[in-house]
Amino acid sequence: MVALGPNLRAAREAAGLSLSAMAARTHYSKSLLGLLETGRRTISPEHVVAYSRALGVSPEALYGPSEVPLRVAHEWLVADSPVVVHTSAGRRVGAELAGEVEARVVELRHLDDVVGGGDLFPVVQRELVDVRGLVGSASFDERTGRRLLTAVGELAQLAGWVASDAGEYLAAQGLYLGGVSAASAAGDRGLAGQLLSSLSYQVANVGDPADAVLLARSAVKGAEEASPVVRALLWERVAWACARSRDRDGALRALDAVDAAYDGRSLGIPEPEWVYWLDRKEIDVMAGRCLIELGDPTAAEPLLTNAIAGYQAEHTREVALYRSWLAEAYARAGVLDAAREVITSARRSAEEINSARLHARVGDVERLLSGTAG
Repeated sequence: MVALGPNLRAAREAAGLSLSAMAARTHYSKSLLGLLETGRRTISPEHVVAYSRALGVSPEALYGPSEVPLRVAHEWLVADSPVVVHTSAGRRVGAELAGEVEARVVELRHLDDVVGGGDLFPVVQRELVDVRGLVGSASFDERTGRRLLTAVGELAQLAGWVASDAGEYLAAQGLYLGGVSAASAAGDRGLAGQLLSSLSYQVANVGDPADAVLLARSAVKGAEEASPVVRALLWERVAWACARSRDRDGALRALDAVDAAYDGRSLGIPEPEWVYWLDRKEIDVMAGRCLIELGDPTAAEPLLTNAIAGYQAEHTREVALYRSWLAEAYARAGVLDAAREVITSARRSAEEINSARLHARVGDVERLLSGTAG
């Protein structure tokens, strides 16, 4: 995002406009525009749209090649969704629209790999509003209705996830709970479990871990017939909630259940697309995080180190988050020089992505290291 500021300034100067003239056209203050252009304030999709309209250029023209995923997210915010396109054209709500919505959900979900919640949340939120409005007002056959309700549930889970990443915890809670209703109406118990366990993960991090355990176990119980990888994910959330509650036995049993469920996956058992990201690396990261919470940082270190080495560089947020856990493992094991080196790397990465969760996490580890400085 820092690189985007100079792009905005260059586009304004190429149009021959001063900051004062730009302020008049965009209705933003001159001082705010100066902060945006110098990278001292986070640039939101609304800022990009304002520059685009004021200068008569496309949002794409305001981005450099390194900003492609973020550019896609911002372009989606100003483009009409499939729901709007279909309904404005008077087209029938049927399998074609359901398929377009489903494809859109998948694309948004994969954008979350490379775009921070602060930038992606308004995009997903708007998509959710459109699809939810369609379900509430249009007529369609039963099968299309189930597909659209499932899309609402998946969008609600994604919106809750990115809202939480942006630090909007109350909004995330409401989104998760609303998604449970949609998933239940669609008859998708696995998705309902995913929504409840996602809420559990948030509560474990910023609320009462005992409540998180209850939510996570309820998700597992309600989705007993879910596919193996889904069950592995649900058990991961149980493990984390137990670890945060300092329930060592419960956490270790849940981690064993994760392994057992994941080992039961098969090409003959279909999995929902939303578990595409759960692999052995992610499972090892969660195990390492739980071990740190349970007071065993030495055992956590090789799990985290090996997993981090397997991630692609463009997964900036996840790599930085996992490095923060590696830094904590080093710090709690007394290997302070290594801890400082790793958290410095995580801090540099955190400056590149709009994620309140990442910034808070890096800050927590830096404060831990400050307390061990002597």
